Amino acid sequence: MSQSLYRKWRPAHWNQVIGQEHVVQTLRNAVSADRVAHAYLFSGPRGTGKTTTARILAKAVNCLEKDLANRPCNQCVHCQAVNQGRFLDLIEIDAASNTSVDDVRDLRDKINFSPNQGRYKVYIIDEVHMLSSAAFNALLKTLEEPPQHAIFILATTEVHKIPATVLSRCQRHEFRRIPVKEIIGNLQAMADEEKIQVDSDALSLVARQATGSMRDAISLLDQLASAGDNITLQLAQDILGTATSQAVIDVIDAVIKRQSSQGLEIIHRSLDSGSDPRQFARQIVEYLRALLLVAMGNASQVDATPESRNQLAQHAQAFSVTELLEVVQAFNQAATEMRGNWQPALPIEMAFIEAITLDNPPGGSGTATDSSHKPQATQRVNSVEEKSTNLKLSPEVRKTSEVETSSADAAANQRLNSRWDQLISRVKEQNPKLAGVLNSNKVRVIKGNVLTLGFNGDFYLTTLEKPDSIELLRIVLKQVMDMEIDVQAELVSGKKSTPPADVDSDGLVASALRDLGGEIVDIQ
Repeated sequence: MSQSLYRKWRPAHWNQVIGQEHVVQTLRNAVSADRVAHAYLFSGPRGTGKTTTARILAKAVNCLEKDLANRPCNQCVHCQAVNQGRFLDLIEIDAASNTSVDDVRDLRDKINFSPNQGRYKVYIIDEVHMLSSAAFNALLKTLEEPPQHAIFILATTEVHKIPATVLSRCQRHEFRRIPVKEIIGNLQAMADEEKIQVDSDALSLVARQATGSMRDAISLLDQLASAGDNITLQLAQDILGTATSQAVIDVIDAVIKRQSSQGLEIIHRSLDSGSDPRQFARQIVEYLRALLLVAMGNASQVDATPESRNQLAQHAQAFSVTELLEVVQAFNQAATEMRGNWQPALPIEMAFIEAITLDNPPGGSGTATDSSHKPQATQRVNSVEEKSTNLKLSPEVRKTSEVETSSADAAANQRLNSRWDQLISRVKEQNPKLAGVLNSNKVRVIKGNVLTLGFNGDFYLTTLEKPDSIELLRIVLKQVMDMEIDVQAELVSGKKSTPPADVDSDGLVASALRDLGGEIVDIQ
C-alpha cells in the first residue's frame, strides 16, 4: 500500500514548516538557548502544522547533536527513531478518545517515570479541548509542577474551550491559515517532485478549496493525482464537486435582477451536476467578498483576471455596501449551516431568497421620498385617526395598525431593539436554527404584551410557529425584557417607505411606513 502524500511530505525540520515562521523562529531560539518551556499550547485551524511542529520540537529537545542551533539533525538515533515512529519518549494522546478523568490520572501516574531513551518525555495531547472538565482539573496540577524531564504540548482547533487555568500555565502559540500563494508554491514543488502533471489553474482551485490548510491541500492533490495523467481545471472541478465561476456570477446576476425562478434554477442546475452545496455557498461568499473589497476601493487585494475584474466592477456598482454586507451574511450563514442538514440545498436556497428580498433591492430605485416633491406644511394630517384612514396596509398587518401606539409600547419596542442581539445570543445557545430565523426578522412591533414579528417568507414562519420555538422565545423575552410577552409571527411586505418630513417619526404612521409595509396614498 502506497503512502499518502501528506504523510510522505510531512515536514521533518524547522525550515520545512510552511507559513508559520513566527512560531518556528521562537521555538528554534528556545532550543538554541536551551530554554524550552515545560508546557506549550498550539492553537489554530486544522492542517496548519500544529502536530507536525510539536513533533519537530520533541525531536529537537532529544536530539544528540552537540550544536544546539542545528537541532534537530535528523541524523542521530533519536531523530531517526522519532521520524520512524518508534521513539518511546514521545507519547501522543488523542484527547477526543481519551476524555475521561481516569485517562488523565493514568497519564499523571506514569509521568514520574524517567525517560526510556531521551532527555525528555514529550506528551503531545491533540484536540485537547475535548477533555472533560474533570480531566482538565486533573491535568492542572501536573501542568503547574511537572517533573523536570516532562514537556507537554497541547494542540487544539478551538482554543476558546480551554479553561483559563490551563491557558495560564502554557506558553501559547497561534498557528495561522496558510496563504494561497504559499500553498500553490508548495503544491507545485511537490507535483514536480512526484511527476504529477497539473495545470496552474487546477492548483489554484485546490489551494482555495483548502481554505488555509496545507494538509487538506495535499490530500486534495493526492485525490486528483489518482484520477488521470493530466489534472486540468475541468477535471479538478468535476472531482471536487465545485461549481464553475460562471454559475456563481449567474446567481449574483439573479440577485441583482431579483429573478427568483432563474436564480433557483441556476442553483439547482449546479447542484444537480454534482457541485457540493457547501462549497458552492463558499464560492459565492468568496465572490461577494471580492465585490465588497472592490466596493470599498480595495480592488488591488482581489486575486482575479482582467476579465473577472471588469465583471466584479459591474456587480459592485449594483450594490450599496450595506446591501452587500447583508447578502454576504446570508450566504455565509448558509455555508456554515450546510453540515448535517437533511436537505443540503435548503440553506443556500434560503440565502438566495433572503438576498432578493432586501428592503432596498440591489440595482433598484429605492423608496426614499423625492425632496423636490416634498408635501407643503399645510398638507398635513391633524390626527392619528385621519392618518390611519389614509394608509394602505398589507392585510396581514392591518389589525396591528388599527390601535394607536402608546408611549409604553414605544418604550418597550425601543428597549427590545437595543437588546435584540442579546436575545438572539441566548436563543442560539439552545436553538441555533431559531436564532438564524430571528436574524432574518424584518419587523418588530410590541402592542401591550404581544410581540409581532414580521418576515418575508413562509419558511421563516414555519420554524418560528412551532410550540417549542414560541415557548423558548417567551422564556428568553422574559429574561431580557423582564416582562411576560406573547409572540406571533406574520408575513409582511419587503418594501419600506420613508415617512414625509412633517410626519411624527415616533408615531403610528411612521411605524407603519417604516416597519409594516404601509404606503401613503393621500395627504389631506
